[in-house]
Amino acid sequence: MSRILASSLAMLLAATASAQGSATLVDPTRPPSVGPAGEAVVPAGPRLQSVLISPTRRTAVISGRTVALGARFGDATVEAINEGTVVLKYADRRETLQLIPGMDKRERRVAAAARSGPAAWEKGNPR
Repeated sequence: MSRILASSLAMLLAATASAQGSATLVDPTRPPSVGPAGEAVVPAGPRLQSVLISPTRRTAVISGRTVALGARFGDATVEAINEGTVVLKYADRRETLQLIPGMDKRERRVAAAARSGPAAWEKGNPR
């Protein structure tokens, strides 16, 4: 009898902990366009969906519409198209659209990595 009671209590505690933990955990594989409860999240304003950069042209897909560098998008002009961003210039402001919102591209410090590599150890200067 005590064995059944103990296992029932353990299952109840595990279910309670699971229910409480799922409310605070975020699924890391969830696409950015889906909210925590599974509902679709529609961003306000224009959304950058794709970028094409070639030696002869630069184009981007913004909210389903393909635009070239210097072209008009609504009230704005496409001022710059880069690897992960597009800059729209309005009459009174500039807006930067990101291909992956919340992702900032940072320069990699190659010089620091080279100093701490095997060649640095050979010279007696590990860091």
